[in-house]
Amino acid sequence: MAVHNELGNAFLEPVYQEALALELQKQNIPYTREKRLEIFYKETLLEKKYYADFLCYDQIVVELKATSSLADEHIAQALNYLSALKLRMALLVNFGSPRLQWKRVIL
Repeated sequence: MAVHNELGNAFLEPVYQEALALELQKQNIPYTREKRLEIFYKETLLEKKYYADFLCYDQIVVELKATSSLADEHIAQALNYLSALKLRMALLVNFGSPRLQWKRVIL
């Protein structure tokens, strides 16, 4: 909320990523930024890589958006990330709307 209160909803996602990293540091929340996902097909590691915006506490995926609203494809993306990382919970945060939107996604 602090990032949205400070920056509003006029920027693209990379600005919010950078600002949220600063806020997480300030709040002493452990995180990894741009956590690489390894995707397997029949026990073979695929070359295609995806990156979750943040992994907090080594167990919560935090995926940022800067769109007019959250959509089903954003939830599907979070579920795919959880599956690839073998985790249970993600938080989608949308900075693109006038009011901060967030949704907890459980696998």
